[in-house]
Formats: sequence, C-alpha cells, structure tokens
Amino acid sequence: MTTGLHPFGTTAPVRFGAREPVGLVAGAGRFPIVFAEKARASGLRVVCVGLAGMADPALRELCSEFTWLGRASVGSVIRTFRRGGVRRWTMAGKVEKRVLFRPWRWLHLVPDWRLLRFWFFRRRRGNNDDSLLLGLIDEFRPWGLECVSALDLCPELLVKEGALTRRTVSTTEARDIEFGWGLAREMGRLDVGQSVMVRDRAVLAVEAIEGTDLAITRAGELCRKGGFVVVKVAKPEQDRRFDVPTVGTQTIETMRASGATALAIEAGRTIILDEAATVALADRYGIAITSLTDPAAPNPVPFSPGGRV
Repeated sequence: MTTGLHPFGTTAPVRFGAREPVGLVAGAGRFPIVFAEKARASGLRVVCVGLAGMADPALRELCSEFTWLGRASVGSVIRTFRRGGVRRWTMAGKVEKRVLFRPWRWLHLVPDWRLLRFWFFRRRRGNNDDSLLLGLIDEFRPWGLECVSALDLCPELLVKEGALTRRTVSTTEARDIEFGWGLAREMGRLDVGQSVMVRDRAVLAVEAIEGTDLAITRAGELCRKGGFVVVKVAKPEQDRRFDVPTVGTQTIETMRASGATALAIEAGRTIILDEAATVALADRYGIAITSLTDPAAPNPVPFSPGGRV
C-alpha cells in the first residue's frame, strides 16, 4: 500500500478476513465503541490499545484483547499488535492535542525513544494533524502493520445527503451556511480545523486545536443572542483513516447550550454517531441538521438529490 494521504474516493475499501485480528488505537468518544461492536458482530478479533484518560473503559468487554496505554510509547503499541497477530490496524476516537502544549509535556507524556526520534527527526516537520498522523503511520509500516480506515468496516456511519431533522434550515441560516462552507473548506485545506460558526454572514469562531465543541462554546460566548450556524466539512483531500469529521449527541448538546440553531455537514464525508439518537435530540431542541454534497469537492460522493451547497 502506498504512503501519503488516502482521500475519499481514491482507494478501494479494505475487506477483512474471517476472524482476522484487527488493531485499534482508541481515543475519546463513541466511535471506538461503535467500531468494536461492529467488528465483534462481524466475527473479527479486536486487539485494542486504549489511550488512558481518553478511551472508554467499556472497550475492555468488547475487544478480544485490551491494553491501556498510559504513556506515549509507539513501541508498546507496535509490540501489542504484533503479539496479537495484527497486520492491519485503525484509529478511532478523539485525541486531545492540547497535551502537547502543557508545561513539562515530556514529563506528562513519558515518551519512548521511538516517539522522541519521530518528534525531533521526522521528515514531515509540521505539527498539524496530517503531518503528525501520517508520520506516525510511517512508524508502523516497517513492522508489517498497515493503517486502514475504520470506515471500511462501518461505512454506514457516513451521513447521506438531505435534511435529517423535521425542521429544515431557514433562509437566513441557508445564507450563513453558504457563506461559511467555503471558509470551512479553506480552513481544512490549511489543516487548521473543520468547523466555522457563522451569524449574519460574519465568522464568530474558527475551530483549531481546541476541537469543535469548544469552538461552538466560544462562538456562543461571543454571540449571546444565539441563532448562529455550525458548518463542519472535511478537508479537500481528507484522509479516510483519521480525523474524519464526526458529530453526535454531544455536538447537539453543545449547540443547544451555546445558542446554535443549525448544523451543516458534508454528505459522504462526515461520520454521524448514533444517528437516530442525534437526530431525535436535534428535533427535541428545534435544531436543524442538513447534509450537503459539494460538487466542487475532489471525488464528490454521489447521493440521491436533496441538498447542494
């Protein structure tokens, strides 16, 4: 398999063999749980490394093998996967990058020599998401460990095009979404973040290292009257293996608490976790969710008509 980015629509989905051991590096949130449940239902063995302080302890019951990773040790993950017979592995869940900017970060992370070598001597010098994660993937490859997309097993998590909620976006919200869409796409191209918050065609907040929820909260603090939209899209060359835009019930709860009234996401390139529960919660709060296809995006994902940017 080639190195570099694996954008949507450019690589064939991986097919997993019966009882194949699949490696999982699990971060925070529901995505690792959903992946582990689907893998178990499909008869696959999951060898999971859970990031301490982030991964859900419930993964222990869902996975064939489970190990907590309490320090930043790439070597420990490699050894765990090789002992478990893993050839292909995936990442799921959110990883807090803020830890990289804590005082005395190396004392908190306790990195192994492999991670220190990677950090200080890697070819990709940027510390943006693509650079860091592609570099880490390269560390696994010499050991016969190939990173694949969790979506190869769970393609149903990708949202389809159209209005998801009973309430559709208003004319004003639609204008703000159109205004914010290109800005969000450009922020993704620059690998800054995936979301922008807009009110009356003015940008309230742009997501960066803090993540979507905190960016929404910040927008609410700046726009006390509420009524703003959240636009969340994939990068133009979004890698299917990591950092795929994801929304769920927590997104809706944060929007409601902050005064956001509409969420626009990208069809075929956004994960919606617990879709029925997420949509039901949005309906309860009167929040509109619309899923759009961007014809200008590379390798646009075709869905039935229902929404266009």
